[in-house]
Amino acid sequence: MKIIEKFSGVFLIAGLFLLLGAMLSLGIVPAMMVDRVHPQQGLPLEVPEDQRIHYASAKEYQAALLLGRDIYVAEGCWHCHSQYVRPVANENLQYGPVSTPGEYQTALHRPQLLGTRRVGPDLSREAGKKSDDWHYAHLYDPRFTVPDSVMPGYPWLFERNADGQILPGPKAKALVAYLQNLGRGMETDVGDLPPRE
Repeated sequence: MKIIEKFSGVFLIAGLFLLLGAMLSLGIVPAMMVDRVHPQQGLPLEVPEDQRIHYASAKEYQAALLLGRDIYVAEGCWHCHSQYVRPVANENLQYGPVSTPGEYQTALHRPQLLGTRRVGPDLSREAGKKSDDWHYAHLYDPRFTVPDSVMPGYPWLFERNADGQILPGPKAKALVAYLQNLGRGMETDVGDLPPRE
């Protein structure tokens, strides 16, 4: 016991140095590395054919993708929809191959939106699974497309024209562009999967 008391000052100093080292290696250094991702890294250089109706140039489309990501974050979509196929519970059978770190090294994945839980389906490779019209109907009132959905509607993303028709507003278009970009270009070999919500 006296030996421990004799070296308690040494243990205290060593513990403080270990704490400082852990803070540097696990907190500060990774935060500094985030800034190394170029703001345009991973953004598409061309407008996909299905989005040309809304966006004439790659610059407009890139801006819409970033706005769509911001709306996805602001509306809390990431609380219920993950963007990460986990290596557990045979998720790869339903959502495709397990996600790899390289998929998240883009401007659209800052901050990383891995999700907190999965109430709705995983969206990491949502591109092209459903039409834009399906997404618009689902965003306006999810029960139009999935009768037992627990997702809330987002009618404030839409506008009414002079004839009273409900049309997607700029934010709805940007959000759908973002969703339709998730996993674009990812080749998945998942066979015939059952339809998803």
